Amino acid sequence: MSGVSAVLVAAVCAAYGLAVGSFLNVVAHRVPRGVSVVRPRSACPRCGTPIRARHNVPVLGWLLLRGRCYDCGEPISVRYPLVEAGTGALFAVAGLRFADRPSLLAAYLVFAAVAMALALIDLDVRRLPNAIVLPAYPLLAALLVLGADDDALSRAGIGALVLFGFFLTIALIAPRGIGFGDVKLAGVIGGMTAYLSWGAFLTAAFGAFLLGAVAGIALILGRGARGKTAMPFGPFMLVAAWASILGASGLGEVYLDLIGL
Repeated sequence: MSGVSAVLVAAVCAAYGLAVGSFLNVVAHRVPRGVSVVRPRSACPRCGTPIRARHNVPVLGWLLLRGRCYDCGEPISVRYPLVEAGTGALFAVAGLRFADRPSLLAAYLVFAAVAMALALIDLDVRRLPNAIVLPAYPLLAALLVLGADDDALSRAGIGALVLFGFFLTIALIAPRGIGFGDVKLAGVIGGMTAYLSWGAFLTAAFGAFLLGAVAGIALILGRGARGKTAMPFGPFMLVAAWASILGASGLGEVYLDLIGL
């Protein structure tokens, strides 16, 4: 695919990602509370006035309102446009990454949306809801099958089982370090990264622990945190997974070369 065509795919994905990001703000707020993500319409939490359609345009709506409710003037968190812009950016780079493999693009765009929603929820409430993680297994598997690459599908299945088993073992040995939500998410990440290569799988698997360790040390040094300070691990898993998908898989490949595999 030509460079111009790839940029066009990325631009379309970015626009789609902005809209999806707006919806993910709703998902991140409502799913942990067991509330429908469809009804009722989004409204100002202070005055309860439903948000008008013209004010619900991703990023632009927040900017036009200058970050305040049109009706009562209550500040609107900057998190909303940041999530929308971040999702748009992630969709754009995924579009570039898979522009020449359209059969896989849908699978990794869905995974991008799942990753964003789960990261937000884990940061907010320290949970990875089954309502999102469990349906991701059959949905992403079905989309990967469209790629029609039997070797990659086999690798994905093995990767999902191996990483799930690895995290389950850690959770059983040190239950305070890894939650069962992380265990279930590990299977999704293992499958989505191993589909691409074993290098991508290794980078995602061990990159999460590296990122978590670096963040933990920074937290201790910066805030004087104690050892019992809790940090959600899901976001580190997802950041490592996407770093691997988007190009850092070479680190895992180097390790495999060093051990002769």
